[in-house]
Amino acid sequence: MTFNSDNLTQSMKDDVSDYVAHLQLHMSLQSRNLLPSMNQVKDNRNNLLYQTQATIEKHTSRELA
Repeated sequence: MTFNSDNLTQSMKDDVSDYVAHLQLHMSLQSRNLLPSMNQVKDNRNNLLYQTQATIEKHTSRELA
């Protein structure tokens, strides 16, 4: 069985790309733990922060799908 170095390199790039995408998603989901829950959001800055985080997660999950 022979391996084409171009295919192997592309496969490795794809693997790394998948890993980075999953890592980014994991990091964004974990960052939610740093934010107050929506029930605790009282002021406009916290509300904007919460909404921005939710929007980023929504876009990220759609890119991975």
